[in-house]
Amino acid sequence: MCDADLPLSRYRPVSQLRVPVHEVDRARVPAVDAHIHLGRWLTDDGGWMVKDVPALIGLMDELNLRGMVNLDGRWGRELAENIERYDAAHPGRFATFCHVDWSQAGEPGFGERLAGQLRRNVAEGAAGLKVWKDVGLRVRDHRGELVMLDDERLDPLWQAVAEAGIPIALHTADPVAFFEPADERNERLELLAARPDWNFSGPEFPPFERLMEAMEAMIARHPATTVIGVHAGCWPENLGFAGRLLDAYPNFHIDIAARLAELGRQPRATRALMLRHPGRVLFGTDEIPPEREVYRIHFRFMETDDEAFAHSLDDPPLMGRWTISGLGLPDDVLRQVYADNALKLVPRLA
Repeated sequence: MCDADLPLSRYRPVSQLRVPVHEVDRARVPAVDAHIHLGRWLTDDGGWMVKDVPALIGLMDELNLRGMVNLDGRWGRELAENIERYDAAHPGRFATFCHVDWSQAGEPGFGERLAGQLRRNVAEGAAGLKVWKDVGLRVRDHRGELVMLDDERLDPLWQAVAEAGIPIALHTADPVAFFEPADERNERLELLAARPDWNFSGPEFPPFERLMEAMEAMIARHPATTVIGVHAGCWPENLGFAGRLLDAYPNFHIDIAARLAELGRQPRATRALMLRHPGRVLFGTDEIPPEREVYRIHFRFMETDDEAFAHSLDDPPLMGRWTISGLGLPDDVLRQVYADNALKLVPRLA
C-alpha cells in the first residue's frame, strides 16, 4: 500500500546502497578546529557555550584536536573574559578572535573608530578578527544605507588588521538558496521554513552576487590583510569562485566550516581544490558547541573514500536532503589542512 499523501516532513527514506563504511574515531594527524564557538554571544541564556572547559580539553585529546579558534571574543569585558577562560588558562589550546562594534557605523567617521577598537582588542590579546554577515545585510550608516565590505570608509579597519598581523575570519552572505524565494524550487526550503529570518530574498537585501563582489574588491584592495573566507570562501556552491580568488590573491584563504553538505556532494571538485591549494585551506566545523559525533563525520569526510553517507546528525537533515562522499586526502595534504595552515595564521596555537 502506498501512502501518496505522506507529507515531505515525515519522509525518511532508507538507502538500499551497500557501500564500504569506515568510521573514523579520531583525526589521523593532529588537527586544529579553526572555526568554533565557545563563548556566550550566540547562547540563548547568556551562559557559556561550553560549561566544562577541562572536559572539552579531554574531548579534544580523544579526537586528536591540538587546538581551537574561538570566534566569540566580541570586545571589552567579553573579550577579556573569553581570553581568561580559554587562551590564558590553557595556553596553546585556544586562540580567541574579537569582533568590533558595528553599531558605530551609525555615525560618520566610523572607520577610524572601528580601527581604534581593533587595535585595543589586539592589545588586550585578540588573535584575530571575526567579521559576520551582518556587514552587507544589516549594518547601516547614518543615512540608513547598507555598509558593504568594499566601502572605502572601512579601509582604516582593514589596514589596522594588516598592521596588527592578524587574520580576518570573514563570513559574508550565506547559502545561495537563502537569497532565492522560499518556494517549491528552493533546495533549502525546510531550513528556511524553520528559520525564516535567514531568508534574504527581499528587496531590503542586496543580491548574493553583490556581496561576493564586495568581498573580492576588499581583498584585492588590501593585499597585506589576511582574509579567511569562511564556509568554503562564502560560496561553496561555486568552487570555481573560491579557486579563482585563491589563484589571484595570496592573502586569501578558506575554511570548510559548516559546509560539508555542499562540499561533500561535489567531492571531486573539492578534492581538486584542496590538492591545488593545500596551504590555503583550513579545517573547521562551526560547531555550537563541539560535539564528538560531528567531528567523526568530518574526519570520515576528510580521510576516507566512503560514499553516500550522512553529512549531519539532524533528522531530517535541514542543510540538505542528500548524502556526501569522502575526499580521501593524502597525509601530506591532511597535515596542512588539519593544522599547519591554521598554525601559520594563528601562531598562538603553535
